[in-house]
Amino acid sequence: MNRRILVSLLALGLSILQGCATYTTPAAGVNMAALGDGDISALMSLEPAVQFPARLATVRVQSSGYHSLTADSYGSGQFSVVTTRDIESADDLQRLASQDQLSAVAPMTRLILPQELNTLRDLRLGAARLKADLLLVYTLDTSFNVESTALGPLSAITLGFLPNKQAFVSATTSALLVDVRTGFVYGAAEATERESQRATVWNSREAIDSARQRAEAQSFHSFVGEFERLWQATLAEHLTVVEPEPVAPPAPRPTPEPTLTPSLPPVLDPTPGTYTF
Repeated sequence: MNRRILVSLLALGLSILQGCATYTTPAAGVNMAALGDGDISALMSLEPAVQFPARLATVRVQSSGYHSLTADSYGSGQFSVVTTRDIESADDLQRLASQDQLSAVAPMTRLILPQELNTLRDLRLGAARLKADLLLVYTLDTSFNVESTALGPLSAITLGFLPNKQAFVSATTSALLVDVRTGFVYGAAEATERESQRATVWNSREAIDSARQRAEAQSFHSFVGEFERLWQATLAEHLTVVEPEPVAPPAPRPTPEPTLTPSLPPVLDPTPGTYTF
């Protein structure tokens, strides 16, 4: 009898532990405005220096200490870098690389980045090691909502006790296109997508994180379309088209002077006393 009671208590304890398990929402994205130089005069003095066709480096940044079930981050300071491609599909990356006047596209890795990351200049140094002309810096900001309740970054969601209400994950991809040499910002792009479902489906960490991944992947996919528009606007403003030098038509060849046939001397007739002309 005591053994049965002990087994029952253990089963009850396991069910309580499972019901009290939590999912911690990932840290927030990065405020892009905080990455640059805050001095207005310095910002106004920046000039573009890109030469087309250009080489593009890409990097995803998140807040310091970012972690999810599918990716970790590198670096300390004001932000960190995520080098794992967990939400960027191969098709979307191929679309980025296939833009006009792009000779090469390369992701940045931790091998070329400093440990301390505080400003865009730290990222530009890494891009310069890749001999890149331009740097695409992007971040994902993801929020979790259950009906009207917003769950911010690093919030603990208790599994098994969510109400039977509508829940959704909203993800926004924001990016800057930066000149590696000068820090000049060519423009910004942004896209937001939402993944909705019933909150009762969020019965495990994997289920909630799967909703996050779908929302972030859809957001990045939409962002690629926004980047294409930004890139075309950048080319329209900064691509210098060199017109070919006009080729002069060949000079007409001079008309040759007519050749006069010289008159021949009279032929002497062998017959004595007569001449033939």
